Amino acid sequence: MSNIDYEYHADECDCGKDCTFTKEGVATIRADGRDTGKGPLHYKTLNCAIRKAIASDIRTIIIEEVMGQRYIGATASGTDLRIVVHGTPGNSLGAFLNGPTIEVLGNAQDMTGNTMNSGKIIIHGNAWDVTGLSARGGTIMIKGSSGYRVGIHMKEFGKTRPSLVIGGTVKDYLGEYMAGGTILVLGLRSHVDSPVGHNIGAGMHGGRIYVRGKVTSRQLGPGAIISPVTEEDSAELTSLIEEFEGYFGEPVGRDYSNFVKIHPSSSRPFSGYYDKTNI
Repeated sequence: MSNIDYEYHADECDCGKDCTFTKEGVATIRADGRDTGKGPLHYKTLNCAIRKAIASDIRTIIIEEVMGQRYIGATASGTDLRIVVHGTPGNSLGAFLNGPTIEVLGNAQDMTGNTMNSGKIIIHGNAWDVTGLSARGGTIMIKGSSGYRVGIHMKEFGKTRPSLVIGGTVKDYLGEYMAGGTILVLGLRSHVDSPVGHNIGAGMHGGRIYVRGKVTSRQLGPGAIISPVTEEDSAELTSLIEEFEGYFGEPVGRDYSNFVKIHPSSSRPFSGYYDKTNI
């Protein structure tokens, strides 16, 4: 964008100034503040502008030149709301998201989808540590790789189940304390022996993790076991892979003999471990 008369405002939400350009029902916010000459928008200012656009019944919001601003889209609601992010958003992108779609045309930092309830987050690059923290619904799709403690304490209830798909690799403690939901690691473009780290599923007591590639029992955390992929698993894998291919246009092989399933050995992996009187 250029030649747009953005007006700088400070980090108060009610300062009365506007830094958003709206045309034909689409709001565009320039997060680097270049047009104002005042430098990047404070994360509170940016989120203030997003909330104002939503309150004005704007259903498509484009944020340009994002430079690490946190909490973008946090608590946003409505299945018809779409937020497109150009640049690199900061931590907790889409925290407590409830229905909208957020698409990032770049990398994301830590805690993407923190405690999200529903909706979609699509990352065209990498998303780093603790992605999907405590997610209880919705879908997160990552074309690239992710970091440590991804999917920690994901959970599900009834028909509400979160899904997290990583196209590349992940580090240690994948699915730690996982209580529900599905994690799929595809290992695309990977040149290492295994696309996942160690202590996979440590303390998990629900949900399932699928990995395309080699996983040994030495990589598992306490409470997790490996099983072959079943026909029921194949149906879920096919659905998730088709969605991944639709977003990123990258083909994924369907030979499910190359996949492993990791799931909890029991619903109480630490029963009696801390309380010796437990029965």
